[in-house]
Amino acid sequence: MVNGDVIDRKLSKLKEYVGELRLADDIGWEEYRKNSRSRAFVERYIHIAIQTVFDIANHIISYQKWKEPETYRESFAILADHGVLPEDNVVDFQNMASFRNMLVHHYESVDDEIVYGIFKNKLGDFDLFEKYILEYVKKN
Repeated sequence: MVNGDVIDRKLSKLKEYVGELRLADDIGWEEYRKNSRSRAFVERYIHIAIQTVFDIANHIISYQKWKEPETYRESFAILADHGVLPEDNVVDFQNMASFRNMLVHHYESVDDEIVYGIFKNKLGDFDLFEKYILEYVKKN
């Protein structure tokens, strides 16, 4: 059985991070492109939101003693294999892993348009992840 307190705490932090991004509606494209503080804020909050998603995924996998993932992308496939996530959304979550790797390992060449696009159009993926995790925890 997963530790509900850990999941609740991590989901609370995830909501906080995504909430901060949503509150930053004053950051339009020109502001983002020209202001390094705005870019750093958006990149960092997306990064820690994604890291929190990984922490939750790995907590569930570890507690259930499922196959240990070799990559962050594989974590989502394992969750889907066990009915935690629907197969239809696995690629979206795996894209989070790829994006995180780009932010962490290729930070000097991050494409501003991609980051801004995620900031403005993909925050709902975090909401979906939270929804699926809560459904899983309630069932188990």
